[in-house]
Amino acid sequence: MLDNGRRAGRRVTLDGTALHTADIAALAERTAHPAEPDPKAFARAEESWETARRLAATGRVYGRSTGVGANRTEDVGAADAEHGLRLLRSHAGAIGDPLPAREVRAMLAVRANQLLAGGAGLHPAVITALLTALDSGAYPVVNEHGAVGTGDLAALAQTGLALAGEHPWTCAPGARAPAPIALDNNDALALISSNALTLGQSALALDELRRLLAASLPVAALSLLAVGGSYEPFAEPVMRARPHPGSAAAAARLRALAGVPPRPAPPLGRIQDPYGFRCLPQIHGPALDAADTLDAVLTIEVNAAAENPLISIEDQAAYHHGNFYAAHAGLALDTFRLAVLQTARLSTARLAALSEPDLTRLRPFLGDAAPASSGVMILEYAAGAALGEMREVSNPASLGHAVLSRGVEEQASFASLGARQTLRTCTYYRQILACELVAAVRALRMRSLEPDPGLPLATAFRRAAEVLDPRMADRPLTDDVAVAAGLLDELAELGEPADPAEEGER
Repeated sequence: MLDNGRRAGRRVTLDGTALHTADIAALAERTAHPAEPDPKAFARAEESWETARRLAATGRVYGRSTGVGANRTEDVGAADAEHGLRLLRSHAGAIGDPLPAREVRAMLAVRANQLLAGGAGLHPAVITALLTALDSGAYPVVNEHGAVGTGDLAALAQTGLALAGEHPWTCAPGARAPAPIALDNNDALALISSNALTLGQSALALDELRRLLAASLPVAALSLLAVGGSYEPFAEPVMRARPHPGSAAAAARLRALAGVPPRPAPPLGRIQDPYGFRCLPQIHGPALDAADTLDAVLTIEVNAAAENPLISIEDQAAYHHGNFYAAHAGLALDTFRLAVLQTARLSTARLAALSEPDLTRLRPFLGDAAPASSGVMILEYAAGAALGEMREVSNPASLGHAVLSRGVEEQASFASLGARQTLRTCTYYRQILACELVAAVRALRMRSLEPDPGLPLATAFRRAAEVLDPRMADRPLTDDVAVAAGLLDELAELGEPADPAEEGER
């Protein structure tokens, strides 16, 4: 039973149909905890298990009464009680560093929910054990590498052995690992036939990158104010003339941050700003749309009975299939990373603009009065280095190829690699935006400019000015960037739509 009475925080009820990526992130970060599973879903999982046992006892069912992969032609006798454990032991060969707790917890949440969809034919005690671990803070040791986007076999085999008492757990203070449970021939493949780790990691990456995309809007708006830029490119008629939902949403949010009307007055100074400002909706918008697409794909996947074979209660049949192949997730991840990369490039462009006297009316690089002051010069190099790393992990993982298991598995989606790349993108993107924020606040201070009081942008500036060092003399800016990076999650709340009408533009 779960500790529903004593543990504080929001409760998420898993039912195999309605889990969202934000729920996965909350469960992984332990800002939410699992409730008791939905009774109807749990009963369906029990019926699926009973159906699977009957089918395996009376016919050939892949992975239950046969081997797996190229060994699918080899039968396993009903008396061979060790087949399931042998399968887990042989597949629990993940390599590399142990994964962080939150990534493993995200995997546990996804796997428990998928099992409640009722197509796996797995012993329901496994669901209970997964939820108990998730609730208590215990998680199995899972190593990084062991999948190519056709099922997280090694990670889930390690999880299966941990449930059986043969693999170590890591426990948070006061937490206990679930008591070992008995797994039989019908449980091994049913447990590991899933992309739960990939999907959990993807949900975490999506959650953080959405926050950073939201935070980038007030950061960009501060930069725009610092260079005296124009809101004319964000005018509602411009967005309606080319009505991409994400672009319209980005423009609307920028106008709301600065209290600008839908039809801003034309600028008094320069006719057009550089692309880093003028093309923000057209570059930020695709990232918002790609985030929505990825969210939709992940929502389907984490609520899917994608195990092979599918145990159909309605048909009393086992259907062998390829739903484990994660092309939808892999391609959506690749697209999302490439879209976010474009917004990061735009941030470095704005950072460069903040060093230009023609735009800021200040000294080059926002230097102080000292001769040849370098100011924020080094931030361009630092952000450029982070952008280079981000560009490297934005290469499409779906370009990968593998032929495995004696040639019977001759294709791979590499969605697993795409998920890890997307997680790494978060770190680099955060660093880039933090560099821009440090420079923007410095420029505003030097120009004695502040947003009008009462505006969301004024709140963003006030919070940044409260925590960022006001000294203008040449000095190391490492700590300033670290402070700014930590502030971005708070600024993200200002970059989110303020009302349903604004969200409706998407």
